[in-house]
Amino acid sequence: MKETPEVIKILHFLNEIHINVIEKKLEDATFLPGLAIASNCIEIDFDKLLYPGDILHEAGHLAVTTSEERLLIGTDSMPNEWPSPGDEIVSMLWSYAALRHLELPAEFVFHPNGYKNDSFWLIENYTNEIYIGLPLLEWMGLTLSKERASQQDEKPFPTMIKWLRD
Repeated sequence: MKETPEVIKILHFLNEIHINVIEKKLEDATFLPGLAIASNCIEIDFDKLLYPGDILHEAGHLAVTTSEERLLIGTDSMPNEWPSPGDEIVSMLWSYAALRHLELPAEFVFHPNGYKNDSFWLIENYTNEIYIGLPLLEWMGLTLSKERASQQDEKPFPTMIKWLRD
């Protein structure tokens, strides 16, 4: 699976934006098959990975977490409530921006076996430019709404100003 054009494209993109990916055998059960988030990185077990689009979702969690907290992921110092519901929402939106940037179909990330059976609903909303969580993603300094982008003569979401939160 790691040799597919989509996975190669994703891994190259994550390297470009400085999200570390470590290929390793994951012995413990993980929330998403074949994926774990650790201190400032994504761990991937390609033998267990079922949905390669999930890599972008997990990258979204890292991207929207502050740089200080990214280092704490997987340690006892990370708050138990991480990721928060807000983090989850903006991670999905970040994933959508990433798949648009990479020219991948929305179904690649928002597959029918994920997102608590809301994949179709999410795709429909995003496709119709109903960007749930956009104010939070904008507050994080990662993108601009249409209104703010037009005021600043910039491109709006799904174009990103930057991919990682400070």
